[in-house]
Amino acid sequence: MIEATEAIELEKETISLERVPTKIYKDAAEASKAVAQEIAKIIRKKNASGKPAVLGLATGSTPKKVYAELIRLHKSEGLSFENVITFNLDEYYPMQPDAVQSYHRFMKEQLFDHVNIAPENCHIPTGTLPLEKLAIFCKEYEAQIEELGGLDIQILGIGRNGHIGFNEPGSLVNSKTRLMTLDITTRMDAAGDFGTLVKVPRRAVTMGVKAIMEAKRVVLLAFGEHKAQVIKEAIEGPVSEKIPASYLQGHQNVRFILDEASASELSSRKKPWLFDEVIWDKMMVKKAVTNLALSLDKPILKLTNRDYNENGLSDLLANYGQAYDINLQVFQSLQHTITGWPGGKSLASDANRPERAFPAQKRVLIFSPHPDDDIISMGGTFQRLVDQGHDVHVAYQTSGNIAVADDEALRFIDFLDDFNTAFDIENKKYNTVFEEARAFLSKKKDSEIDIPSVRYVKGIIRQGEAKATCRFVGIPSSNVHFLDMPFYETGAIQKMPLGEADIKIVSNIIAEIKPHQIFAAGDLADPHGTHKVCLDAIFESLERLKKEDYMNDCWVWLYRGAWAEWDIHEIEMAVPMSPTQVLQKRHGIFKHQSQKDGVVFQGNDSREFWQRAEDRNSATADLYNKLGFAEYAAIEAFVRYHF
Repeated sequence: MIEATEAIELEKETISLERVPTKIYKDAAEASKAVAQEIAKIIRKKNASGKPAVLGLATGSTPKKVYAELIRLHKSEGLSFENVITFNLDEYYPMQPDAVQSYHRFMKEQLFDHVNIAPENCHIPTGTLPLEKLAIFCKEYEAQIEELGGLDIQILGIGRNGHIGFNEPGSLVNSKTRLMTLDITTRMDAAGDFGTLVKVPRRAVTMGVKAIMEAKRVVLLAFGEHKAQVIKEAIEGPVSEKIPASYLQGHQNVRFILDEASASELSSRKKPWLFDEVIWDKMMVKKAVTNLALSLDKPILKLTNRDYNENGLSDLLANYGQAYDINLQVFQSLQHTITGWPGGKSLASDANRPERAFPAQKRVLIFSPHPDDDIISMGGTFQRLVDQGHDVHVAYQTSGNIAVADDEALRFIDFLDDFNTAFDIENKKYNTVFEEARAFLSKKKDSEIDIPSVRYVKGIIRQGEAKATCRFVGIPSSNVHFLDMPFYETGAIQKMPLGEADIKIVSNIIAEIKPHQIFAAGDLADPHGTHKVCLDAIFESLERLKKEDYMNDCWVWLYRGAWAEWDIHEIEMAVPMSPTQVLQKRHGIFKHQSQKDGVVFQGNDSREFWQRAEDRNSATADLYNKLGFAEYAAIEAFVRYHF
């Protein structure tokens, strides 16, 4: 159960198996503000002493909120950057500085253009020098840092493979600034920024591990569940060139700054009862027992007192008595999550079901951040709701246009051209929009973002695919809503902040439909942030509408996207699927042809979306089976949100 007002212990230091000082915050926003304040303190201290503050900076999505807070401090609190000198970690090679993916452009847009820093004080590795001159440049880059007395602070992110900067696995602790061949996982993670894996550079210039380790202070930031596993390895695992971030265990002044999601695999979070006293509420008991059963590979009902005592759960026994009683409580709790009736089963007792029996026919509103999240994340449940006679509406929150490859857009433009030519159709809109889009795409440069006509073409491609999915499931066109939230429409990976117009659009669709059920993407690990913004818009809308009479009958269920699933102890509704239903869901996903075979946003996974969805759903079913429940082909999981 997720409470809107739940209190979370934010800033306690974690001890246990962690070999690096670690601080965990509720979310990326609070963590980023704390890091920005630390940087500001260094700048002010250096200004007071008449010396320059030498900052080592990082790029990527992780430090963006840090830079946003530094800009705020500059504009609102007078933080001056006149005496600041910066050195960035890396740059792709080759790369023009004005290219959309360039880290030169990134730093200008995210920080430098908004503060009073002198351009000559901003140093970023070059992506344009001839290969034969790079070695000299790299040597001089390190020499400049040394002449200034070293970096006062180095800000780092971490790659899925454990890289820091572009020091890929295999980099030695004494490695210097150099040209580095990028690991395939790093290139796959960057594919979204370049539109396709083929366009991602194979090399980059990076500051070496040695220069990072020589910084007076190092702060590594990691946010989101997709970083959780590598964070565990870097913090709790051995120092190894296989995980370059693990070298930081040897730094004298380092701290990892994490949000709750990225810290979720740490031992202190997975098994908190081993490291501190815990409150044995129902959720903690459920977490402990499911963890114990899975770690011992035993069904819940076969766990013994000895299993509890030998695995750090003697306090649980002392509080609740025999293993038999605890096992039965947890087993029944999990059993009651399983239902083939996600909209409730009429004329049946709902005392032990996750959803209400009445009203028998519910108005259901499914929010889908992109035009395929509905079928990918809850396609089986989607189909069940329709087949069981509920009035199902789907609201696609964004156009999803940036996820359409250029050649896919050109393919559709060519189709229209051939169609119009064959039937001698004159279409003014076609001539002014599609020809403009074709002309732009044929000459598009890496430094350019899509113009409105191209975004229009890509947007209607995604709309057509979403409509095809809804027809496949059985949703009438009148129940399909395209919200086109304005925050998304930038034509670039970087989006605008959530605005009042976005919230009103979401609020209006809720008020129009007056749903008994809302399904929304609760996937906070989304690497590009769109899911988070879409969810924030829903939460704010619910807050504004909660006093309306119809909201008294509205329940909100959160599903996860393609990246992660709820932990087994968190699940409150589990909808099983047969092999036939799994195949049917796959066919529904296939309607999104522009997202198949060459997925633009592979994120941190090379599998296609349908493969990820099937693997995730089958893994959830396997967990239930291991815990002693019936064997299903797949399960889709949900958590209820209380507003």
